[in-house]
Amino acid sequence: MDIGGLNLINLTIFKVGSTEVSIKSLIKLVLSLMIVIFLASTLKNFLKQQLLPQMGIDEANQAVIATIISYAFGILGIVIVLNNNFDLGSLAVIAGGLGVGIGFGLQDITKNFISGVTLLLERTIRVGDFIEFDGLSGYVKEVSMRSTIIRTREGGDVIVPNSHLVENRMLNWTFDSYKARIHIPVGVAYDSDPVLVTEVLLKSAYLEPSVLSEATPRVLFKGFGDSALNFELRVWVNRIDQEPLIRSSLNFIIEYNLRQQGISIPFPQRDFWLRNPEALMGREIKRQNIETIEETIEQSTQQSFKVKTPRPLALRDLLRQVDYFKNFTELELRQLIEIGYRKRLRPSEMLFHEGDPGDAFYIILAGSIEVFVERINKTLNSLQAGQFFGELSLMLGVPRTASVRALEESLLFVISNKGFKQLLQDYPDLSEIIVQELGKHQEELAERQKQMRKMGLLDAAEDDRNLLVWVRKRVKRLFAL
Repeated sequence: MDIGGLNLINLTIFKVGSTEVSIKSLIKLVLSLMIVIFLASTLKNFLKQQLLPQMGIDEANQAVIATIISYAFGILGIVIVLNNNFDLGSLAVIAGGLGVGIGFGLQDITKNFISGVTLLLERTIRVGDFIEFDGLSGYVKEVSMRSTIIRTREGGDVIVPNSHLVENRMLNWTFDSYKARIHIPVGVAYDSDPVLVTEVLLKSAYLEPSVLSEATPRVLFKGFGDSALNFELRVWVNRIDQEPLIRSSLNFIIEYNLRQQGISIPFPQRDFWLRNPEALMGREIKRQNIETIEETIEQSTQQSFKVKTPRPLALRDLLRQVDYFKNFTELELRQLIEIGYRKRLRPSEMLFHEGDPGDAFYIILAGSIEVFVERINKTLNSLQAGQFFGELSLMLGVPRTASVRALEESLLFVISNKGFKQLLQDYPDLSEIIVQELGKHQEELAERQKQMRKMGLLDAAEDDRNLLVWVRKRVKRLFAL
């Protein structure tokens, strides 16, 4: 039986050219191919999870390098296995004969394979990218030779043939970074103040942590709708893949802030006209009179219990209290509001220290601030909501003369050096208005000038005994006017 069994295993089944193929050789071939595939898969995982991360290569490059090396190893291994078991010259003859039929049968697989190589080499999409196409959006989980796996926001994995990604239009939101801009349309009633609406929308934008402050949000007045003034808030966010959550959060914040300021969001209204209203009057007049009396009683009862809550002071009104901005027009105030941003401070959190660069101006929107000399821990002043500080350091570019920290949870409106420079460049005439206002503080200006001379921060070409001339030169140089 044993001898018969061995003879059966070694029995030639067919020939490929001069090579005899037996059951034993087929088993050996299958096992060899399985080992090659296993080793290629192991090599890919080793490169992707251990070697390449230790070399400091990012995740996207890890996937590309590991895939290409593992496939190259697999192809080389398969060629070696076939060469050891068959005469490759004979196989070439057979492959040539079957090539046409196999080509038609495997054309989709070949197309996807070539597309996979294209994606890996061109790197138009990488592992971790957030892409959108054909109504599908999600993260690229894996790019293989035949297909790409996309993980949707809902957590599902979608397997997409590579040819679909190469041949069709695709939006890669994170090709360079996750930063992108989203648009929030807002309609308000026709009796609304556009400047106040702008302020509310910008305030709402800065209350959302995902909104980037360095890329300043913008408010566009889109036009006049059937029942509303149409605005659009445009904000840059740090994670565009979180766009539905960010949009929802902004909508909540905007609705709340509009309601706090008494700005209503209208709805479409239609007027109905009756051709023969007198036919209904006789029948309905008694019932309407009764209902009118009841409504009047109910309204008067409700009004007696209504308590008017004070609206928060608008930022525009706070800016008008600052001497430098009191003569600004509505449009100039609107731009000033737009270039600033909100900053929150926790209790006892430091805003800046004595000697720090004077690169921002602050208005307290909520909470309270302590101004003190840090080295002797002496309080100079306590500022409350509605007050401002730091404007002289910003406009003259001089170091801080005191330290500032929050006494409680506080919210500040901040105008940075960059934003103020943008404002002055857009409205060059404003620089002279500011110079004239600064000139009214002669004693403080003289003290700052003296301090800068001692510190060696005063440019000789800029220095002047006439304080107004010095301030004018200083502002023009600082803000490149």
